[in-house]
Amino acid sequence: MTDLRFAWLEITGKCQLSCTHCYAESGPRGGTGAMTARDWFRVISHVAELGAHRVQFIGGEPTLHPDLARFVDHSLAAGLEVEVFSNLVHIAPALWETFTRPGVRLATSYYSAHDAVTRRPGSHARTTANITKALDRAIPLRVGVIDVGSGSSDALVELDALGVRDVGVDTVRAVGRGTALSSPGPDQLCGRCGHGAVAVSTSGDVWPCVFARWMALGNILDMDLADVLLNAAPVAPVTAGPSCWPQGGGSCAPNEPPRP
Repeated sequence: MTDLRFAWLEITGKCQLSCTHCYAESGPRGGTGAMTARDWFRVISHVAELGAHRVQFIGGEPTLHPDLARFVDHSLAAGLEVEVFSNLVHIAPALWETFTRPGVRLATSYYSAHDAVTRRPGSHARTTANITKALDRAIPLRVGVIDVGSGSSDALVELDALGVRDVGVDTVRAVGRGTALSSPGPDQLCGRCGHGAVAVSTSGDVWPCVFARWMALGNILDMDLADVLLNAAPVAPVTAGPSCWPQGGGSCAPNEPPRP
């Protein structure tokens, strides 16, 4: 791959929620894995050197990683745009300051039966309150409404009332805990795996997409990202399925291709 434009950086598997469909199978017992802060700084630098324009910090819940603010600062200094994909259940005051920096965006997921999906009572109220805080601070925000079987109309009405204008809708992917709600298979992918994007996990594994977690291209604890991509076998195209959401930016929203 010589045209890297975007990278998902899955910095933790820990999350306050245990969503029924979570593709990463995150939860309260998750951790930061084998990747140290130094490893992530190296990856961020290499992503920028390879010509990417944007990184997205994901998890788990990326705001639970103690070094998230430092990762954002390092990314901005390297010339990268940043998106943090958070559940917005809790944002520490210092992180609000980080998120208001130019070049930083927020993204979150939202559901019609929010608390039932997240399996945490009160998460809907917390996420809604922090959506409002983000908008009040003029932080660019996009929201992905995931239809987990109860429809999406209520969520769309609520988001419109809150003033959220950048909204996408996606279906559950049969990856991780999502396999309990849908049948697994390559049709769960958008068909453009590895086309200008990579994902790096808490173990250092490199995937062509956060949803293609069985397609490890290599591990950046064994070699630099450039060598992983150089040595990786081409990813065979698959029949295009739903568009891809955690990426953020254009239209693969979990559903958007990276913006140039």
